[in-house]
Amino acid sequence: MLEDVERWLSTRSWSVEDRPLKKLIAAKRSTGSTVSVVLPALNEEETVGEIVAVIRRELMTARVPLVDEIVVIDSGSTDRTSEVAAAAGARVVHRDEILPRIPAVPGKGEVLWRSLLVTRGDIVAFVDADLKEFSADFVSGIVGPLLTDPGVDLVKAMYDRPLGSASGQGGRVTELMARPLLNMHWPQLAGFVQPLGGEYAARRSLLERLPFPVGYGVELGMLVDSLHLVGLDALAQVDVGVRKHRHQDGQALGRMSAAIYRTAQLRLARGHMIRPALTQFVRGERGFEPRTYSVDLEERPPMTDIREYVSRRAA
Repeated sequence: MLEDVERWLSTRSWSVEDRPLKKLIAAKRSTGSTVSVVLPALNEEETVGEIVAVIRRELMTARVPLVDEIVVIDSGSTDRTSEVAAAAGARVVHRDEILPRIPAVPGKGEVLWRSLLVTRGDIVAFVDADLKEFSADFVSGIVGPLLTDPGVDLVKAMYDRPLGSASGQGGRVTELMARPLLNMHWPQLAGFVQPLGGEYAARRSLLERLPFPVGYGVELGMLVDSLHLVGLDALAQVDVGVRKHRHQDGQALGRMSAAIYRTAQLRLARGHMIRPALTQFVRGERGFEPRTYSVDLEERPPMTDIREYVSRRAA
């Protein structure tokens, strides 16, 4: 392992227990920082309400005023995601209502990018809406270093990801695609345990300067771009325990991998893909049938390039 990665692991990898809530509240008051939590959601009625309720109950009380707002961005749910989230106490905004001048496209990164226009926090924490047995540690853990260390700009959660009864096997795209890419091309990022994890927090001042891949490549793109923009020592990770969530099937993971590879390819060469599509196979009545999916080719520009955002910040 590279010497700077070993050093980084010893100085920028923590446990949620390293920063008690009392310390975080004191730091928040002394800095005057505000914290927004964003949940991107698509058909997550079974889990989104409990996540919102836990954050409100444990991190938004008079005794523990760590989080200032919870915003659920619904990207077109056909179930009761919006109603459940609102009933639990979140502010719910539909993706298509944000920045209507630019038509929305499907994808997680699209939702995260647009969330900057409807949140106010100096620190923005992203949490996936499909987590089960959710703990408030996921939020306090990733927000903590940003409140207590002015030299940190982005914090990723790290955790065990069980797959069924097997511990540590839930990060299949991470191990088969993202980790090899990072180790080979951006070895300074080799110390991240969960580079593709959906739970991370960052200073708005960093997020608004980053381009956002519209799809599943957003986490890898954000890590790589942040490394180049602010340097390795401004990045950190915090152990928050165990992450349980709904797992995708193998073909969905293949599409995710293609998007992640494309995101890496653009950052390596800023070139173009020869074939921006992925063909997979399913068994049908007459044997294996091909299914071809386009790979996300679009990225959103840094939010500081968007006039509506600049106007809102100026106001």
